[in-house]
Amino acid sequence: MTSGDLSFRQLTGPGDVTDGLRQALADCWVEVTNAGGAAGFPFPPVDRAHVAPALDAIVASLAPRTSRVLTAALDGELAGWLHIRRDPFALIAHWGSLHHVQTRTAVRGRGVGAALVREARRVARDEMGLEQLRLAARGGVGLEAFYGRLGWREIGRWPGALRLAPGDDRDEVLMVLAPL
Repeated sequence: MTSGDLSFRQLTGPGDVTDGLRQALADCWVEVTNAGGAAGFPFPPVDRAHVAPALDAIVASLAPRTSRVLTAALDGELAGWLHIRRDPFALIAHWGSLHHVQTRTAVRGRGVGAALVREARRVARDEMGLEQLRLAARGGVGLEAFYGRLGWREIGRWPGALRLAPGDDRDEVLMVLAPL
């Protein structure tokens, strides 16, 4: 799949998020989490009531300079989304971070996630003026390889930082994409 098969949309303010889109974002998050995805809720199952407060906080924080949600649609339906953030503090305003990168399970393996992350790179560089992106990924689920294929490099790990269950501690893998 190429990015030409997808349509992307940026949400840069709370008013950009309709009730229908909010439901689609929440449904995607629930679906990804319950399928074992590392998108911010480590203890499935979850439902809309679990993800709604976190999604509401993201929507409330949207602002063109510091916080954007990027969505990918396939045939008019939400296929995935992610959150790009930056701190406006002058010392660190040159870099941003990706959060909650996720794609619907029905479109996995079709390049939607890769296209979404590539578009996030473009938005961060060309529209937000960022010089680098960072992310923290859950170790042990192949995310290092996914991001590595897209030019990201591992810069460190927090060993055993994430406890998914008794005896199931995972590293948090720190990655950077620079220059954009």
